[in-house]
Amino acid sequence: MEGRSAIHKSYKFRDFSEAFGFMTRAAMIAETMNHHPEWFNVYNKVDVTLTTHDADNSISQKDFDLAVKMDAVAESK
Repeated sequence: MEGRSAIHKSYKFRDFSEAFGFMTRAAMIAETMNHHPEWFNVYNKVDVTLTTHDADNSISQKDFDLAVKMDAVAESK
């Protein structure tokens, strides 16, 4: 979204099942961190946006921490 700081990344997987599995694992991590991504999924692609809403839609350490963990989940497929 224009006008705010955010981390954006697109992940591509072999199929829908793998993409959904990534989202499920990432959701569990996000829940324990109490920091939830904005994301959009179509078939094997997951687009992720991370920003901290309670920090005036800026990027915070929470966003960097979650991004690193999401990358690790994607790599562990």
